Amino acid sequence: MAPPTLPVTARRAVIDVGTNSVKLLVADLTGAEVQPVLEQSEQTRLGAGFFQTHQLQPGAIADTARAVADFATLARRHGAAGIRVIATSAARDARNATELTDAIHTAAGLVVEVISGAQEADWAFQGVTSGPALARLPLLLLDVGGGSTEFILGCAGRQSFRHSYQLGTVRLLEGQTHADPPGPTALADCRRAIREFLVGEVLPRLGPALAEERGRRQAADAPVALVGTGGSSTILARMRLQQAGFDREAIENTRLSLADIRELVERLWNQPLAERQKIPGLPPNRADVILPGCAIYEGIMTTFDFAELRVSTRGLRFAAVMDEPGGTG
Repeated sequence: MAPPTLPVTARRAVIDVGTNSVKLLVADLTGAEVQPVLEQSEQTRLGAGFFQTHQLQPGAIADTARAVADFATLARRHGAAGIRVIATSAARDARNATELTDAIHTAAGLVVEVISGAQEADWAFQGVTSGPALARLPLLLLDVGGGSTEFILGCAGRQSFRHSYQLGTVRLLEGQTHADPPGPTALADCRRAIREFLVGEVLPRLGPALAEERGRRQAADAPVALVGTGGSSTILARMRLQQAGFDREAIENTRLSLADIRELVERLWNQPLAERQKIPGLPPNRADVILPGCAIYEGIMTTFDFAELRVSTRGLRFAAVMDEPGGTG
């Protein structure tokens, strides 16, 4: 009898160019199993000064291209056979997106895929549900980014709703002027803006789909879970854990109640930047964008009646690694 054929392991890399930061995932792919080898992030704030003009700024483009080139070099050193570069909200909305993609190609020798909001939502869902704990759970998945938030509703690989909305941490931050600390008035203004957006833009489409999904699950006693993926939700979990490093298992076992989120919102918005930068689990360079980030989660939990938030460290990059081999490496 011939010996069984063992699955082949491929090492791939994905570089994710977001509105707030550039992120690297180097992972070993064996069949449908993704094992992270290296994960890094650098904030380049590509969306800085963008949302009034829809023009990416030269300094942000240069910083982002340099970060991509550095991550590409790092991925090659770790043996990645292919490197894929994807770009999301700011790049797809920019009038001068080709300046960014050309700069990255010149700096790193890599072609950038500017993905649609629908593709971003699909990959976020596929990545999160590749983890066994969430693979068959009915869930509303949120990917709160710098320029957009993806809402995906589904269960066991089937999506019943997906949409990318222009609600993001950098987008909100750029739209408001904050004192230091921002204080109650600024918080009330931000909460109002989030509530108006959710009620006006998201609720009319997501509300009926969520009610239908909850009705289906009620008989089976399997309530729809709210799950966050991406930097904002991971940081909320790390702050809850007071975790200076990155412990994937601890983060994914964290549950944040609405009361927990509200307490964080109230505390953070009433602390000066210098104090927020000392909080364990909150990277100092994210101490500004976490303000709208936590407020977005609070608004969604309140508007759609969720008492608890779960966190997944998987998402967009995991699915992009699984999708196909990367580009020229």
